[in-house]
Amino acid sequence: MTAASGKWDDLIARLLSAVVMVAVAALAIWLGHIAFKLLIAAICGAMVWELFRMINGGVSTGMGKLLGGICAAVIIIAAYLPPGMALPLLIAPAFFGLSRMTNNHGIFMPFSVAIMLAGFGMIALRDEFGLVWMLWLVLVVVVTDVAGYFAGRLIGGPKFWPKVSPKKTWSGTVAGWVGAAIVGLFYWAFANGGPNVVGVSIALSMASQLGDIAESATKRRLGIKDSSDLIPGHGGVLDRFDGMLGAALFLLLVEQIIDFPPMVGP
Repeated sequence: MTAASGKWDDLIARLLSAVVMVAVAALAIWLGHIAFKLLIAAICGAMVWELFRMINGGVSTGMGKLLGGICAAVIIIAAYLPPGMALPLLIAPAFFGLSRMTNNHGIFMPFSVAIMLAGFGMIALRDEFGLVWMLWLVLVVVVTDVAGYFAGRLIGGPKFWPKVSPKKTWSGTVAGWVGAAIVGLFYWAFANGGPNVVGVSIALSMASQLGDIAESATKRRLGIKDSSDLIPGHGGVLDRFDGMLGAALFLLLVEQIIDFPPMVGP
């Protein structure tokens, strides 16, 4: 196989998996309510299981599955509680996980809490701000990933951080920012998003990339290639949603300092 063809050898699997994921996510986002909550709970539970699995040397255990199930259940319960009551419940699984581990506590603790808070934040975004803003978040993260993937392979150039993420290039990184800016401009022009949405979209793109880099650095430290093999062409759920994790956490902060104008949508 030539070097050129090697750059695209995972494209078919990635595209097919992406189509399925987009279809499921689009339906859940459109329906909202319990359908969306169940999807987010399943994703967060799977990510925590994968995190526990990575720390355990890539070996799945009954304890990891139990912890993932607990986290999924906690997300559902927290979604129906006042935020002040939900927060300690969201953090509690981290303590349970820490008590069942013998090493790498410093990796598990922040990542598990981040996963739970990000999931809760996405549910709050869908419930409080509606479908249109939820789609904006998803579009920014997806466009960042897609633009980075194709620009990195078509343009190439200097690597961003080769020791941590050998395939990530500066061209792909910047292309992600440009793509996010275009999404922001669209929302400003056609969805009453206001001028701030352009800058916030770029910042969300950066936060998404930082989430990807943080997960790559963690896998590198643990000596793991993929968080799991659940998604063909993408690795695990944490591999696929690490960018969304970073973006959702950042959005939790942004919501406190920037007023999001209302936009039409269910």
